[in-house]
Amino acid sequence: MAQAPVSFILATYNRAAVVAETLCQLVKQGFSPAEYDTWVVDNCSADDTLTRLRAEHPAVKLLPLRQNRGSCAKALAVLQVTTPYVIFLDDDSWPDSASVTRMVEYFYEQPKLGAAGFMVNLPDGSQESSALPNVFVGCGVGFRTECLREVGNLDLSYFMQAEEYDLSFRLVAAGYEVRNFTDLKVRHEKTATTRSSDRRLFYDVRNNETLALTYLPEPWLTWYRQDWQQRYRWLAEDEQLLASYRTGRRAGWRRGWWRRFTRPKAQLRPSAMNTLFGIELLNEQFAKLKHLGTDGILLADLGKNIYAYYQAARQAGVRVAAVTDDRFARAGRSYRGCPIVSLSEGLQLPISAVVISNSSPVHARLRQQWLIFNTRLPVHRWFSDFG
Repeated sequence: MAQAPVSFILATYNRAAVVAETLCQLVKQGFSPAEYDTWVVDNCSADDTLTRLRAEHPAVKLLPLRQNRGSCAKALAVLQVTTPYVIFLDDDSWPDSASVTRMVEYFYEQPKLGAAGFMVNLPDGSQESSALPNVFVGCGVGFRTECLREVGNLDLSYFMQAEEYDLSFRLVAAGYEVRNFTDLKVRHEKTATTRSSDRRLFYDVRNNETLALTYLPEPWLTWYRQDWQQRYRWLAEDEQLLASYRTGRRAGWRRGWWRRFTRPKAQLRPSAMNTLFGIELLNEQFAKLKHLGTDGILLADLGKNIYAYYQAARQAGVRVAAVTDDRFARAGRSYRGCPIVSLSEGLQLPISAVVISNSSPVHARLRQQWLIFNTRLPVHRWFSDFG
């Protein structure tokens, strides 16, 4: 068999047994080390990761680092690969051989395809996807190597959290397509880590603040910054992590404004905003609802893209009675004047339809399925499943 034009790249830190098992799984899936390049970037692990991999997987290319660069460390291997395609994995995720073959076919068939996201399957049978339909999940995604290098690779400064959004935004801004495919599958074990909740929240807050300030044009910048920071503040309050929230926001504010000042061309054009946030699509759909005589609606889920739904409803003259989200529903909480209520409370309101205000393909589909069985009201979901 000729060598496949694909390199697998994964980063790891202090998880010798986990990454060794993942490499075994790649072999079981039909990926011979003699036929596929596999790169493991070790983030200065203190355990026996390097010793074990050298002994058990001698054909794997190891890239040991002198400091922990987080999940973004995969960028350093991208600089060294010689294959036309790369696939990013986590140290506990792996695809099947048929999916990789189809991925290569998609790249051949679609010249503007820059990133091909895999459907992420979890051990409990559930799935996961990004909060935006044209953003990939980092544990299973393939790229044209030249596209990845052209747009600047993964940004090492993100360390972890939101780096997929940053890279997806740059690919779309450069004119490439970022698509997710149902027939490309990756298994993600979601192995428990020692990553602390306060550290994760810090990077979520810092990196999303950086993301917004770097890429979003006004007036979208103001609105999305408010939404994202409110969301993370509520999460911090519920988890008693307000100190991490404040530290992350200050750090993100400094990084973000500096990038906005020094990289003015990074701000997304209207076409890219429409691709990533579906602004025109939502305006069209809410206008149709108004034309059909729809009065009050319930927005189901306080998703990362909820502002596009809210603004489109206001523009069309459709009244938003409330936002329903059991995770965030608390007495006194509201979204831009609309009360945030539990799903059961929301369905008791005088409304004529429910709109799924979550752009994540997986989560939106699950919410729609639940609502169809629990209400006779029309339920609208406008972002399609993966391609």
